[in-house]
Amino acid sequence: MFDAMMAATPAAEGVRFELGEVGGVPGWWCRIPAADPGRLLLYVHGGGYALGSAEAFRNLASQIAVRAKADAFLPEYRLAPEHPFPAAIDDVIAAYHGLMALGQARIAIAGDSAGGGLTLALLAILHAQGVTPVGAAVMSPWTDLDLTGASLESRANADPIFTRSVLQAMADNYAGGRDRTDPRMSPLYSALGGLPPIYIDVGDDEVLLDDSVRFAARAAEAGVDVNLSIWGGMPHVFQSSLGLLRAADQSLDASGAFLSSRLAVPANPTTPTEGE
Repeated sequence: MFDAMMAATPAAEGVRFELGEVGGVPGWWCRIPAADPGRLLLYVHGGGYALGSAEAFRNLASQIAVRAKADAFLPEYRLAPEHPFPAAIDDVIAAYHGLMALGQARIAIAGDSAGGGLTLALLAILHAQGVTPVGAAVMSPWTDLDLTGASLESRANADPIFTRSVLQAMADNYAGGRDRTDPRMSPLYSALGGLPPIYIDVGDDEVLLDDSVRFAARAAEAGVDVNLSIWGGMPHVFQSSLGLLRAADQSLDASGAFLSSRLAVPANPTTPTEGE
């Protein structure tokens, strides 16, 4: 049911989808018309680490890819509870390095919800390895699986999708008994200095609002170029309602423009040496 809901997002015009494998991780390619061969986008889907698929999210990813003027790869990362932490982040790391191995110097990352959390965790991990994507755009990222944000209470009556108990079950599923403040799981607790520019969109009517607000504040304090947009009256990952909500089109246009501008900037193509 969740996949069917996400697949209802219209695909971008002219996009071609291909099954593929990158860095040993299966997934889907979004091949867009007139893509710049020097640009690549890694898109990490949401679903609370237990739901969703690359195939279901490929339509949404294609909308961002077209706006970013880059082909996109969506990794089919392993899901909990069968594959708890760190399976998902390990797969995303492998997919990113697989894209690097294709010889593309300019790679950006995007993601939504849990995929947004994986995106931000990935940025910090790559930075520690000496690898720098050109930037990242995330929608309603889940950055704190310890669930300490005040909006879990202040937005409880406004959020049409999530409750604390639902998020608690998802966090427990993925954490598998591990410390939920591990920065590879909850990027709110990562060392954020030196990260590339980040664009964050979040709805004002979601219990995970503070996951974006607090991450953006910490990133700014660390000197990161971060842009946070809070959309009034919007729920979690409202961008999937493209064609139904004007804000969805506006948000995708803005994040796509950000990614396109960042992909025009050469990245650091350094690959970590053996043992790093």
